Amino acid sequence: MTSPASSDDDPTPAEWKILRIVHAAGSCAARDVVAAATAEFEWSPSTTKTLLRRLVAKGQLKTKRVGNSFLYRPTRSAVKLLCRAADGLLDNAVAGAVGPLLAHMVERSSLTHDELDELRALIDRKAGDSADPTDEEAR
Repeated sequence: MTSPASSDDDPTPAEWKILRIVHAAGSCAARDVVAAATAEFEWSPSTTKTLLRRLVAKGQLKTKRVGNSFLYRPTRSAVKLLCRAADGLLDNAVAGAVGPLLAHMVERSSLTHDELDELRALIDRKAGDSADPTDEEAR
């Protein structure tokens, strides 16, 4: 694969939860992240603030001071973050595991008809790209 494997800058499972909150809002105050994390995960404010600080240190979030509050916003799109995480999975996949992994992801996902059409087209292109040239000659 062309992307780097997992690094120390990749989010932990707890940090992913904070990233989902911030990505959903686009930009939000620390108090809003704390309120959401407390309601959803029953985390203390100090836990949430520690995770926010770690995400800033990792370059996953940017912060801006506004009055006596901090606003947080993502430094990368959610798609870029998820693609990097998926690349890490694919980089570590053993032979024969990629197909079942992708099937599992499709099964677990809520996909629209348009997204399913895009996946079908991608699979068709991929199948065409990997066709054996000798098969074409035999036809």
